[in-house]
Amino acid sequence: MTPQTYDIVILGSGAAGLGAAVTAAAHGARVLVLEKASVLGGTTAWSGGWIWAPDTSLARSAGIETAPDAPRRYLQHVLGNHFNPERVDAFLDSAPKMVDFFHTRTALQFDLGAAIPDTYSHLPGAGLGGRSVIARPYDARALKRDIALLRLPLAETTFHGMTIQAGPDLRSFMTMTRSARSFAHVTRRVLRHARDLAFHRRGMDLRNGAALAGRLMQSARDLGVAWRVDSRVSALLRAGGTVTGVQLACGQIIRVRKGVIMATGGYGHDAALRTQTFARNDDHRSLSVPTATGGGAALAIAIGARFDDSAAAPAAYCPVSDVPYPKGERGVFPHIIDRGKPGVIGVLANGARFCNEGLGYHDYVTALLDATPPDHPAQSWLVCDHRFLRRYGLGIVRPAPVPWAHWRKRGYLTTSDTIADLARDCGIDADGLARTVADWNTHASAGHDPAFSRGTTPYMRLQGDPDHGPNPCVAPIVKPPFHAVQVTPGSFGTFAGLACDGAARVLDHAGTPIRGLYCAGADAASPFGGFYPAGGINLGPALTFGFIAGHHAATGHRP
Repeated sequence: MTPQTYDIVILGSGAAGLGAAVTAAAHGARVLVLEKASVLGGTTAWSGGWIWAPDTSLARSAGIETAPDAPRRYLQHVLGNHFNPERVDAFLDSAPKMVDFFHTRTALQFDLGAAIPDTYSHLPGAGLGGRSVIARPYDARALKRDIALLRLPLAETTFHGMTIQAGPDLRSFMTMTRSARSFAHVTRRVLRHARDLAFHRRGMDLRNGAALAGRLMQSARDLGVAWRVDSRVSALLRAGGTVTGVQLACGQIIRVRKGVIMATGGYGHDAALRTQTFARNDDHRSLSVPTATGGGAALAIAIGARFDDSAAAPAAYCPVSDVPYPKGERGVFPHIIDRGKPGVIGVLANGARFCNEGLGYHDYVTALLDATPPDHPAQSWLVCDHRFLRRYGLGIVRPAPVPWAHWRKRGYLTTSDTIADLARDCGIDADGLARTVADWNTHASAGHDPAFSRGTTPYMRLQGDPDHGPNPCVAPIVKPPFHAVQVTPGSFGTFAGLACDGAARVLDHAGTPIRGLYCAGADAASPFGGFYPAGGINLGPALTFGFIAGHHAATGHRP
């Protein structure tokens, strides 16, 4: 086969890959995106879609000013000895430029998360809002026939395929039985979704990561980016110390004039690399797409790249539950929202609480791993009463008016008339759970949590229920029947990855950039050192370093 030549070839089509493609094409490069799956969008299309990007013009336009160096000081406090000045400074400098570039020059338009605090909002330099953006809702009809190439959103986090965005949209769904305005909003959305299913066999009113992926696809198409699906790369080609192209599994050679950008999504489904880098890999469930098997890292390592597994945690942890379906299939549900609502606690097999359930999802899993002896399975249970279940839902069990009993029949939800029976049915120590619930209820009626201080920071309060007082995150567990869902460690994506510099260039073992090779997204070692300082710290660096990589590869310098 005759070799083809492009300026830049990008492996992977999530936020990092498509973001790099759009940036490079906007600067005059001829770009090809290679995706080994049969659809585009990667794990981005399954994600919540929030992007951490401090000090943007959108925030300033909303009257939210950032004190000089505040985000950097905040990250220094969170990351400690894992603070990497070069990578962090590159991110903080380029993230606002990235948002401006996409928002003003492409089809990727953003809305501001003006009320979303950083996770550790009590630390110096933390932001109380305005450091996050999200892609605006997107009508996928704009993609025309290319809509068939956009990955469907994750079934467990949608309502029959309908994406629901955190904020006013989600609140309307949660309060539809208590508010006429919410009921009207939900009715409009459900009717439109039903129409889309009838005519398009998928939702077309996209929110969250699906909207981000769709808008990036449109932007790439508008700028003439070429893409190929079902394309597996078998090797990076190198001559004279410079990456000169890629070889496909089919034998075809594709040459590059300016570089190759790795953005294949990390190694969430590479069992061998997970065993090598995870302190505990038993029953860990990844929320990344099945094609995130470490292929990008393997290609780069084969030509001398260094793999950096020095992060405090190897992955962006999230507590998950195993979802059984009628035909024997299994799904994974990420517990992002329910843990912080008033009237639920997380307990171990001994019945004791082990963490502040309303802090970050990454923190829940690190606390679970720390609390579990090495010879015991890392497992916990979220326990609530019936009032909680019908008001907020629990895991994949939706709140009223959606039916819930079928989840009990499938074995996902354990339901019992008493706390003692619930403990026995779950395999939890009955006396331990009884003591924990009694202690919780003693203080919860007054809105207190002396053990772990739920509801004491802006971030925690945002996760709660503003209509519940005196503490939006704390309520007694008293109304039978009682319910529980087993929760185990999972992750959104990997933090360990290829060592890179501030220009997104891949480094060799001597710390020298490999000419012509860039990396962004989960293939790269996280700039945040294995910590989770805010919501959107996967997509924020993915888009930002994709933007940096695309710009540097196309122009020879950072934006």
